[in-house]
Amino acid sequence: MGPAELMQAAAMARRFYLEGKSKIQIADEFGVSRFKVARVLETALERDLVRIEIRVPAELDADRSDALRARYGLRHAVVVESPSDAAEDAADPENLGEVAADLLGELVTEGDVLGLAWGRSTIHTATALHRLPPCTVVQLTGVYDAGTAERGSVEAVRRAAAVSGGEAHPIYAPMLLPDAATAAALRGQTSIAAAFEYFDKVTVAAVSIGSWEPGVSTVHDMISEEERAHYASLGVAAEMSAHLFDAEGRRIGRDLGERCITVEADRLRRIPEVIAIAGGRRKAEAICAVLRSGLVTSLVTDTAAADRLLRETEPGPWPALERVDPDEGAAA
Repeated sequence: MGPAELMQAAAMARRFYLEGKSKIQIADEFGVSRFKVARVLETALERDLVRIEIRVPAELDADRSDALRARYGLRHAVVVESPSDAAEDAADPENLGEVAADLLGELVTEGDVLGLAWGRSTIHTATALHRLPPCTVVQLTGVYDAGTAERGSVEAVRRAAAVSGGEAHPIYAPMLLPDAATAAALRGQTSIAAAFEYFDKVTVAAVSIGSWEPGVSTVHDMISEEERAHYASLGVAAEMSAHLFDAEGRRIGRDLGERCITVEADRLRRIPEVIAIAGGRRKAEAICAVLRSGLVTSLVTDTAAADRLLRETEPGPWPALERVDPDEGAAA
């Protein structure tokens, strides 16, 4: 490009990229066709006359986020930078909750019903909430320990409702009961039944994912050693909201669900937006299993888990947005 061409290209690029003018407006100003404007702008990029830089906050990884979204067919994927000193068995980074809180503030709209399931990540998310449009907030699971409800999911629901200025519908009951009959009786109690009635109205939900090992799965820590061995023999790879999944995303151990106070899987699948919040290397297999279940649409995770998820070589289709139930596919 000669000096005149360079100056014209620079002027056109300034009009287009900095001043926001259309190609037609630029063509009229310079007395050329809009096709020539398009060619000049393309040449300006090729010759490095124009540099386009995409910046996101340092703690977010745009490339991994986009690759993860495309790889697993997710609606939204946000990958947070893992702490540089994170150990192999480190818990979910707390900054996942901060980013998930921002995502909820972005996705929840006025009049929505927000569902929160028990989990350390969802509790961190609720704690980090600073903005939410007016919405109703409902608890999707019982609590890990009824004696610590004020420090767990009940408080998370109250916190989210206080930020939004909407109604709160907590569940004052343990997540796991001794038997199905006791669980059924509790579900019939007035306050719990009222919360369950909201499950079909939930439009956005936040859930946590646990792998089947001590300290990483709530259910694993609540049941007996004999029961743990039994479900391990069935091939359990992940737990979410007291539902168990094998590595292919199929639900197993459904008898356990009958003893739990939790949103049913079919209801969860009908919620338009279900955001899973989980990270760390040791949770990658569990996250993959839940993504295969078709129960979640979006994911907030960290680079440690994302790198392992992106090394998954088995081809799709991944069922996130189609909400495909792998159990039905197996039956077919």
